[in-house]
Amino acid sequence: MGKVKWKNFDLKGKRVSILLKRIINRISGLLFEYPNIELMGLVKKALKNESGYDLLISIAVPYPVHWGVAVVWNNKKKENNPAKVWVADCGDPYFGRENDSFKVPFYWGWVEKWFMRKTDYVSVPTDTAYLGYFKEFHHKIKVIPQGFKFEDYQFYQMPRQNDFPTFAFAGLFIPGRRDPTAFSLFLLETNRNFRFHIYTKNSALIDSFIKRAPEKFILHSFIPRMELLEKLHHEVDFVVNFENVGVRQTPSKLIDYMLINKPIISVKSFDLNKENILRFLDKDYSGALKINHPEQYRVENVAAAFLALS
Repeated sequence: MGKVKWKNFDLKGKRVSILLKRIINRISGLLFEYPNIELMGLVKKALKNESGYDLLISIAVPYPVHWGVAVVWNNKKKENNPAKVWVADCGDPYFGRENDSFKVPFYWGWVEKWFMRKTDYVSVPTDTAYLGYFKEFHHKIKVIPQGFKFEDYQFYQMPRQNDFPTFAFAGLFIPGRRDPTAFSLFLLETNRNFRFHIYTKNSALIDSFIKRAPEKFILHSFIPRMELLEKLHHEVDFVVNFENVGVRQTPSKLIDYMLINKPIISVKSFDLNKENILRFLDKDYSGALKINHPEQYRVENVAAAFLALS
């Protein structure tokens, strides 16, 4: 589609400078969808040279990919469109998001309605994700899970036998939503020996615990997804999921965890099931999160579901 030129400020420099850049990046993203808005023009330009397809699938995030398709899509003269059918695949909702610290401005609702009027279908990954979208488009929504190639998850190292309960979280924390504070406090209150490995790039909510007990709370930088999953398969007893607010957004990493055969403890940030946490520390995983109908996540079945819409 061409080279992406627009970028956020890099977070280098002194503390005040970094803070100012963070604020600018955040505001420009919320108000103007900068820098992702550049993709709208690039998609529009690329699709003007395409025609004759049976099916076009646009994928968000970021949502300007959908908006670029909408610019060239004409519901009145369908013969001029790049494809016969357009499916807009949406992971997390945009305007109806629940787990961001800030609500997007009202005018992005108009943009969402504009592009969704043009789509033939909107695909979402879970049964409850439709709640994140305007009711007038619910009839267009099809549930198609995220696809995984199961064969990629066949690791050859056997899981390690740990001396202490060893577990991990990977992802981003969100203050007041996906928040590890109460969970970490309770872990310390148990006076148990444990190792909690945290793979994140926003460690502010966990820094105080790392300082208090650096031998128990161990911080890691992000690493490539499959490398991470192989480490989790080999090194930890179970994995931690901090639940999102509401039911509109479901983390795809839960399927990753299922495929590496690790018990999942699903934690409500401010409503702890302390009995279940203690059971996990005792290696009793009877309260582990269950993933129903795993075959639906096979990429072969997901591809077939998309083709059925063409």
